[in-house]
Amino acid sequence: MAYIEIRDLKAEADGLEILKGIDLDIEKGDVFGLLGPNGHGKSTLLTCIMGNPHYKITSGSIKIAGVEIVGKTPDEISKLGVFYCFQNPPEVQGVVSMDFYKAAINAHREKPINLVDYYTQLEKAYKDVGLPSEMKERHLNEDFSGGEKKRNEILQMLLLHPAIAMMDEIDSGLDVDAIRSVGQNIVKLEKEGTTFIVVSHYARLFDEIHPNKSAVIINGKVALTGGPDLIQRVDNEGYGFLRDEYGIDISKMEEKRDVVEDVFAHEVGKAK
Repeated sequence: MAYIEIRDLKAEADGLEILKGIDLDIEKGDVFGLLGPNGHGKSTLLTCIMGNPHYKITSGSIKIAGVEIVGKTPDEISKLGVFYCFQNPPEVQGVVSMDFYKAAINAHREKPINLVDYYTQLEKAYKDVGLPSEMKERHLNEDFSGGEKKRNEILQMLLLHPAIAMMDEIDSGLDVDAIRSVGQNIVKLEKEGTTFIVVSHYARLFDEIHPNKSAVIINGKVALTGGPDLIQRVDNEGYGFLRDEYGIDISKMEEKRDVVEDVFAHEVGKAK
């Protein structure tokens, strides 16, 4: 049995079926690159794994280390060691960043973290992501730049040391130095045993983190699986070869109404 085992996963939002039977195996320690054109189900898959209540799983199974997680809430899934990096991290007015991080850490522990240990880890995390530690006193993501919000997601990941980290276009909008920093921190946790599922459209991040496996999602199904060579081919040729060589229809599924992500952020934030 694979560490993450997804079988015949179907899901819908607002009455529109988005995932149409996903089958995927991810082993412990994998750095898994998830590819596919916009609007074909990559983000939906990640948020279904995380328990997004705005997507209805109509059939199928998601197991982590043999534990069925379909039906569990985002905070329950988070406490199993699953971390989700938002594509568009929400601003949370009135919540001081360092208080939020400490609450998230304590939600994953039987006993609250020692304050000296916490501040030591926090200072180091700020240094690792290249942000000034004074930002810990500001409200979570409020008036932060897009790059600062993305680095904040990585900071939370470093503090929580998740067993599984899912990254939804964490590199979008980042400059070269920021992408390199994100990549270095992913590699650091990968060496410590974290399993990664990474959605990206850009080879630059994949060049930094060196995924060992990959899959292309087209219209809610896994169209093709492979290794680093598949990522390189998509980067060089786009997705046209799937149509030309495999007869796969790569036209976009019916347009769906965007689901508001920051409502889901509130659910995940209970334990993230």
